[in-house]
Amino acid sequence: MGDAEIIPIGTRGRPGRGTGKQPSSAARNLAPKPRPAAGRQTTPPADDVHDAEPPARDPVEPVEPVESVGPVGPVTAAETPGGTTARPAATTRERHPLRGIPTSAWLSAFQQAAAEVFGESWEPRLAQLLAFLRRRITGDYVVDEYGFDAEVTERFLMAVLRPIAEQWFRIEVRGIDNIPAEGGALVVSNHSGTVPVDGLMTMVSIHDRTGRHLRPLGADLVFKMPVVSSMARRSGATLACQEDAERMLRGGELVGVWPEGFKGIGKNYSERYKLQRFGRGGFVSAALRTGVPIVPLAVVGAEEIYPLVGNIPALARLIGVPYIPVTPFFPLLGPLGLIPLPSKWLLEFGEPIRTDEYDAGAAEDPMLVFDVTDQVRETIQQTLYSLLMQRQSVFR
Repeated sequence: MGDAEIIPIGTRGRPGRGTGKQPSSAARNLAPKPRPAAGRQTTPPADDVHDAEPPARDPVEPVEPVESVGPVGPVTAAETPGGTTARPAATTRERHPLRGIPTSAWLSAFQQAAAEVFGESWEPRLAQLLAFLRRRITGDYVVDEYGFDAEVTERFLMAVLRPIAEQWFRIEVRGIDNIPAEGGALVVSNHSGTVPVDGLMTMVSIHDRTGRHLRPLGADLVFKMPVVSSMARRSGATLACQEDAERMLRGGELVGVWPEGFKGIGKNYSERYKLQRFGRGGFVSAALRTGVPIVPLAVVGAEEIYPLVGNIPALARLIGVPYIPVTPFFPLLGPLGLIPLPSKWLLEFGEPIRTDEYDAGAAEDPMLVFDVTDQVRETIQQTLYSLLMQRQSVFR
């Protein structure tokens, strides 16, 4: 047994793998054959290496070195040990990314961008914008005695408020024919919404449908705030005092007043659309002295943009404001709580109440002033109830 020869299994009695001798043909067929690469000569099998003759090579003619200019200096193509010539490294020259763009391409890109911003009629719009900037730089623009800048109001304030009124609040205006086409008139409206957005929406609604600018009478707090005061003056607002109101009405302006004041916009949501006291009737006295008509206005939809559910009076006194509103979303959501809810708005202008039929001293009669004030308030209240019944829901 010690001298017996061990033959591996599967070799059919012949020496095979593991003996150091030549493997059988069956073992060679089990090995995977390598795939020849394209353009390259395949290597003969392992068992024919010793028997295969090396392929004959064609005689290679000597090639002289070729010089090429590179980024640093001349690069010489040297001969490799195999007898072939090595190619020099390919190089690229850096250039500015904007170099080589033709002027026509720049002009076409500018025209397309202008058309996207200003629309198809971008050329006259651009000319108007440049003319506006030139007038602002040279000071060739008009501002009235109250600080009202009609051009800035139309081009910027109305342009900002218009999409909010049309797309966000979807304002529907009724009775716009009751606004006089010219001459002085006093628009008296209810006040609501926690933040006085209703005044801005009334301004853009009247301007877009009649072409007239509403001149609001604002509270003292509005003109004590640095940035807000300047914007309010530019947009046509002035302090709510008897002298300014009468002077504007005599000058043929369309004046707007909200007699409820902070009591109207700061009331709780549970008291929505219930009119508060209309002050002492100073707006009626101004209308009686100037003989202009009073146009009552009822606004539905502003109560729901910031539903007021609470107040922080201590903090309000510390800051010096009438109230600090607490809504379902503010201050809980921070700045996101300042986004108004997209309620459906209805504005209805009532029939004008004439004041030119009264005597010259009618404004000094407190009972007459009270009666006219109560008539205006009752007209607005009944219109509010009617609009609420017609509205399908808060957002429709």
